[in-house]
Amino acid sequence: MSEKEMELGLQPLDAVMEELGLKNHDLVAASTDGLTHKQVQKGRKGRRLTRNIQDKIVTAICAKTSNSYARNDLFSYN
Repeated sequence: MSEKEMELGLQPLDAVMEELGLKNHDLVAASTDGLTHKQVQKGRKGRRLTRNIQDKIVTAICAKTSNSYARNDLFSYN
């Protein structure tokens, strides 16, 4: 996969986190799955992530906000 295919631009995750006033650390602290700051940052900026990491981010943001999000709500690719 080329570098261009890996970089997908800002993701809806970034907009949701900005709207809710969340920082990367908020998701890392809410995660029980071993989520890292680097993984959250890559997800926000559009670096292609595995489904496993996407699911960790979705689980963490749902736990932190008590809202229900699906992977498609936070990432523009799958």
